[in-house]
Amino acid sequence: MPDSPPTLLYCRCAYAQVVPSGVKNEVLQRLCDAGVNFETVSDLCEMAAHRDPRLAALSQCSSLRIAACYPRAVKGLFHQAGSPLSADAAILNMRNQSAEEIVGQMLGTVPVSSMEESQS
Repeated sequence: MPDSPPTLLYCRCAYAQVVPSGVKNEVLQRLCDAGVNFETVSDLCEMAAHRDPRLAALSQCSSLRIAACYPRAVKGLFHQAGSPLSADAAILNMRNQSAEEIVGQMLGTVPVSSMEESQS
């Protein structure tokens, strides 16, 4: 049975505004240009604060790839919402990684490395 494609999640980080605008805009544009299915959310922090049920559904997705913030923070947000991420979830850090690297890892053209863990 072929592997199912990864679930892609893009966080706009609308409220904290800690992710550089240029990076998050370029990641969003490249994902749109790639013609892939992905989910975008306004702000994972707000969703966790409100215990949004969509976080539970997302945490159950296989091969989840998240473009957001520091991996430690994203894992903590899902945990706070009562929906811990699975071990195979990849969290890509738009605060420290380039848009090119993030999109490559989201689309699978660049292997997801353990680098994102070191940028937690």
